[in-house]
Amino acid sequence: MSGTPHARRAVLRAAALVPVAGLGLTACSSGDGKGNRSAPTEPVDLGAADEVAVGASKLYADHNVVVSRIADDEYKAFSTICTHARCPINKLQGSRLICQCHGSQFDAKNGKVLKEPAVAPLEELPVKVAGGKIVAGPGA
Repeated sequence: MSGTPHARRAVLRAAALVPVAGLGLTACSSGDGKGNRSAPTEPVDLGAADEVAVGASKLYADHNVVVSRIADDEYKAFSTICTHARCPINKLQGSRLICQCHGSQFDAKNGKVLKEPAVAPLEELPVKVAGGKIVAGPGA
């Protein structure tokens, strides 16, 4: 009878881990319709240009774009689709983009990898200011 509590604990531990394993598989899956895993395929209006201060970066998670304002009239835009496993990045700390799937990190000002497992930089997107608004994506 002394083996019964141990077996019960093992079953309970295993049952507790199943949801955690499922979350990990969901984060690495190819998509379930809940997250857009692509960069813009046409120009997108991101809002007022003065919302991004000189030297700062802003994440537009709904469009998978990050915009950095390098100088008063110079902007850089990058896709926020991680080059490691195509996860949409939704965390920006300062100018550091952090992928929640596997921990890759990128510089929002130049797209370069700051921390692996990603090895390829983020895709740069055309960006312009038109009518006081930031427009990014192919054809911008």
